[in-house]
Amino acid sequence: MTNICTFRTLSQVCVKRKCPKVHLKELRKLYSTHNNKPNRVIFSGIQPTGIPHLGNYLGAIKHWVKLQNKPGDIYYSIVDLHSLTIPKSRTFMRTSILDITACLLACEINPERAVLYQQSCVPEHTLLSWVIGCLVPVNRLKHLPQWKEKQMPSVDGGGHIGRYTYPLLQTADILLYKATHVPAGDDQAVHLILTNEFAKSFNRTHGHFFPQTQIISDPTFARIRDLRNPTVKMSKSSQSENGRIEITDYDDAIRGKIKRAITDCTSAVTYDPDNRPGVSNLVQIHCGLSDITPTEACNTAQNMDTGAYKTLVANVVIDHLSPIRERYFELRQDENRLKEILKYGNQRAAKVAKENFNAVRDLLGIQL
Repeated sequence: MTNICTFRTLSQVCVKRKCPKVHLKELRKLYSTHNNKPNRVIFSGIQPTGIPHLGNYLGAIKHWVKLQNKPGDIYYSIVDLHSLTIPKSRTFMRTSILDITACLLACEINPERAVLYQQSCVPEHTLLSWVIGCLVPVNRLKHLPQWKEKQMPSVDGGGHIGRYTYPLLQTADILLYKATHVPAGDDQAVHLILTNEFAKSFNRTHGHFFPQTQIISDPTFARIRDLRNPTVKMSKSSQSENGRIEITDYDDAIRGKIKRAITDCTSAVTYDPDNRPGVSNLVQIHCGLSDITPTEACNTAQNMDTGAYKTLVANVVIDHLSPIRERYFELRQDENRLKEILKYGNQRAAKVAKENFNAVRDLLGIQL
């Protein structure tokens, strides 16, 4: 059964972002109803653009850890090619790739259970992206919301083509491993529709090869908001560092950031995201780390004002993140070990990617 809350949220996202009209049945198809099939293949990626924050952890990484303990093949990619859409220095990229590797391992991603690898070390990602680009009409790409968003003037005087065409690489990431499931938020659903459209089109022309991909969503999770501006999501690019909690923040920094979090003049703790986004954001953080519902969180804070509740939430965050932080710093000291883990994952991913792309070449008639 489709998760109604998630489906409604997706519909709202599509309206807000002025997406083209899509049949409701296509949206429903994106949501997985069979999450424990042994033959499922899961793919997801994370950009190496700095230390993950609490929103990244609750929105993706924590879910990844749960998924690796269920049946199926799992691919978690450090999508460094995607991060090149905003140019960065060589030093930053090299450091960030190792940082994110250490963070994922510290959060208990198991490189024996899941294939943890670096995207750019598997060239079939870009090879398949080229094939997809040759088969997807420009007009279809223009309908994607980010195409319209990127039309705005940029600070460098013009947009780079990668900022427009990255959905093609994203589609290649998923199909290269014939992924059946992708853990993703509602904001990525429009891109997965493109993935499934391409898969259908390719299969009709060249014979059945690619599966249809579904979203694995967590109906209990709501996107974590910026602590200083709860009308927007928590982001690495936030203007204020006090708006986000990084998973490597020390205890005092966490307490200070939560203490300064924007709430409102009402002292009671209630969960009302529309009318009380600041307090509701703290409730969501509490729920996400404690695996409880908003109702349970509010019952816990029944006799507290928002000031006391901030202290409670800060303690919950510290208790959860402190062990991760300690593991991160221990892992980060051994760069050779991190590189070996990525090399091992790269080899595992490359084997499957090469086999699947050679099959695509054969179907296209370019494999002699």
